[in-house]
Amino acid sequence: MPATWPCPGPSGIADEYAVAFDRARAVRLLIVPPLFEEMNRTRRMLVETQRQLDALGVDSMLPDLPGCNESLQVFAAQSLGSWRDAMAAAARHFAATHVLAVRGGALVFPTNLPGWVLEPLKGSSILRQLLRARVLAAKEAGREENSADLLEQGRNHGLELAGYQLSAALVAWLDAAVPQDEGQVVLRQAALGGSALWLRSEPGEDPAQSANLARLIAAEANG
Repeated sequence: MPATWPCPGPSGIADEYAVAFDRARAVRLLIVPPLFEEMNRTRRMLVETQRQLDALGVDSMLPDLPGCNESLQVFAAQSLGSWRDAMAAAARHFAATHVLAVRGGALVFPTNLPGWVLEPLKGSSILRQLLRARVLAAKEAGREENSADLLEQGRNHGLELAGYQLSAALVAWLDAAVPQDEGQVVLRQAALGGSALWLRSEPGEDPAQSANLARLIAAEANG
């Protein structure tokens, strides 16, 4: 269900949106989504996972990252640091007891919480994917671009990738960032079954994957 939470931002505290299934139960899961296009491709799957968790007695909250989805904050003003601060604030506000970080979400989730990271990846891998997509789009439009030059431009001046205006700081931080997991359980796609939704060209869902993920989390959290 829709909920809001107070999020720190460059202009002070702002209300941000979250999908929350909250019945004040003992296990309370903060879900930190993937970054950029993978966030959009997996959103329906993650919300369905929340529904499954709700049926299994687990509360869950899926907050927007500042500058993304329904957020009114400016994306170009964001950094990995601002996203980490935001997810820490969401964890405090919702009194999260556990965390699930998905893909690039493993770069910005609150590491003090026990939980799970699903197929974490380095920030440099995210950048390569975004750069490759831009180079291919340019080629289809009859322009020549290359990843090395674009990355250098991004480090110095910022860069638009996949419709997102990345600041120079965000490009540099992404290029150096590694998953922040500190003892959380690393989950692989094979545990969910099926193909990874973040690899698809359009947003999708897979109820079986959501059910498998929810059962795994509920069993371990309640065990």
